[in-house]
Amino acid sequence: MTVRLKIALTIFLTGLLTAVGVVATVLIAFERFERESTYYRSSAFLDRVVARHSDILDLQARFPDEFNSFLSNLVLFEPDTQLYLLDGDGTVKASTGEVQLPSGFKVALGPVMEAIGNEPMPYVMGDDPERMDATAVIAARPLRRAVIRNEPGVAGYLYLVSHKRDLPQGRLAVLQSTFALPALALILAVVGLTTVLAAWVTAAVTRPLARLTRAVAAVSRDGLQDFAAAPGSALSEALELTGPSVNTTSQTSARDEFGQLTNGIRTMLATLRTQWGTLRRLDHFRREGVSNLSHDLRSPLTATTACLETLENRWAGDAARAADLQLVEVALRNTQNAARLVQSLGDLAQLDEPEFKLRAEVMDVSELLDDVAVRFTARAARLGVHIVSGRAGEGGTLDSAPAPLAAVDVELFERAIANLVDNALKFCPPGATVALDATQTATNQGTEVQVTVSDTGPGIAASDIPHLFDRFYQSRQSVAPATGEGGKGLGLAIVKRIVELHGGRVAVTSVPGMGTQVTLTLPAAV
Repeated sequence: MTVRLKIALTIFLTGLLTAVGVVATVLIAFERFERESTYYRSSAFLDRVVARHSDILDLQARFPDEFNSFLSNLVLFEPDTQLYLLDGDGTVKASTGEVQLPSGFKVALGPVMEAIGNEPMPYVMGDDPERMDATAVIAARPLRRAVIRNEPGVAGYLYLVSHKRDLPQGRLAVLQSTFALPALALILAVVGLTTVLAAWVTAAVTRPLARLTRAVAAVSRDGLQDFAAAPGSALSEALELTGPSVNTTSQTSARDEFGQLTNGIRTMLATLRTQWGTLRRLDHFRREGVSNLSHDLRSPLTATTACLETLENRWAGDAARAADLQLVEVALRNTQNAARLVQSLGDLAQLDEPEFKLRAEVMDVSELLDDVAVRFTARAARLGVHIVSGRAGEGGTLDSAPAPLAAVDVELFERAIANLVDNALKFCPPGATVALDATQTATNQGTEVQVTVSDTGPGIAASDIPHLFDRFYQSRQSVAPATGEGGKGLGLAIVKRIVELHGGRVAVTSVPGMGTQVTLTLPAAV
C-alpha cells in the first residue's frame, strides 16, 4: 500500500467515523431528552393527582373493586402509561394494567426512593411490572393516610410507568423525513468533504515526495553528472530545474517543510556534483600522471638493466671483479624490481581508465588454468613445490563435471591467475602444494564459475586479510623489501581490478600454518 493511499484512507475513515459519531451523539442526546421530558411530565402529573386526591389509600380500602377503574380514569389522557398503587414495602395493591399480576408482586424500591428524594434527578429508570423489564421511565410520589393525627411514616406510593411510545406508520414516516434523511445527508456531506480533503491533502503531501523520489532515482540511475544536464533531463525534471536555473542551486518558492527539503536536496546534489567533479579531475590527473611516469621510466630502467646485465656477463668468472660483481647483482635485482613496479603501476592505471574495454571471449577456464600450471611447473620444481591443476583427475582422466565456461579476457585473466600463483610460490616452503581448480556452480545469483588458487603454505594472519587487495599493502612483513621477494603490494590489487572488470568478486580464506585459498567468482557464460 502506497503512502498516498494510506493518507487518503486515513482521512476518509476519520471523516466517516466522525459522521457516525455525530449521528450517534445526536441519537443519544435525543433519547436522553425524550426520557427527561417524559420524567418531568410524569412527575407533574403525579403532583396533580396527589394534590387532588389526598385520600387515595382510604379510597382503595373502602372501594377495592372500583379502585382499578378509578386509577384508569386518572390516566385516561396519559397514553402509554400505567399507574400503580404500592404499599410501604413495594407490593402492588392496584394497577391500571391489563396484565394480571401475581399476588404479592413487589416493585424494587430503589428507583422509587430516587424518584421521591429531595435531590432532583434528570430521570429515573425502574421496574415495569407489566413488561418485566427495567428500561421504563418511572415517577413516584409518597402517600400518607388522612387521619386526625398524621402518621410519621409513608403508607404507600403512587408509581407511574411511562412506556416508550411505538410510533404509528405515519408518525414514523414523518420522523424519518425530519431526522433520518437529514442524518443521511449529513453523513454523505461529511464523507464527500473528507474525500475532497483527502484528495487535496494526499496531492499536497505526496506530490513533493514523489518528485524527490524521482530525483533520487535519477541520481542512482544516471549519476551526478546528469545534475548539470540540459532542461529535460530526468533529474532536472524531478527537481523542477528548468531554464537558466538548471546549472545553479536556485531555491524553490515553497516555504513549507517540503520546500525546505527540496532546497536542501538540491543544494546537497550541487555540492556532491562539485565534489564529484573535483574527485574525477584529481583521479584523472593521478591516472594520467602515473601512466606518463610509468611510460617515461620504462626506457631508462630498460637501458639501466641492459647495462647492468652486460657488466654482469663481462665480470662473470673474473675473481678480481668478485666484489664489483656482487654490487652489480644487487643493483640489477633492484633495477628489475623497479622496472616491474613501474610496469605494474602503468598496467593498473590503464585498468582504472573508465574507457578501458575487455576483449572477452567464451572459453573453458580450466584450460587456461592448465596453461598457467604448465608455465610455472619448472619454477615450482626448482623450489620443491608441487603445482597441480584440477582439470585432470587421477590417471589423467577428465573430470565428469560440466566445463566451467566464462567470458574472459584471456590475456588479463591469465595474468590475474599468474599473479596469484607467483604470490603463492614466493611463500610456500619446499614440499608444499599449489592447486588450481575451476568449477561451475548454481547460486542465488545465477550460474557462476569459481576459480580457486590454494596452497599449503604458512597462511596469512586474520588481521591482514581485509587489506590484502589494498594497493601497496604487503602482509609478508618478514620479507626484506630490498630483496624484492615480497613484491610491492600491487599484484593482488591488479587481480582484484581484473576480476571486477569481468563483473566478478574475490574472496580469501586462510588459516595460519595450514595454507591460503583465493576464490575468483565470475558470471558463467550462457
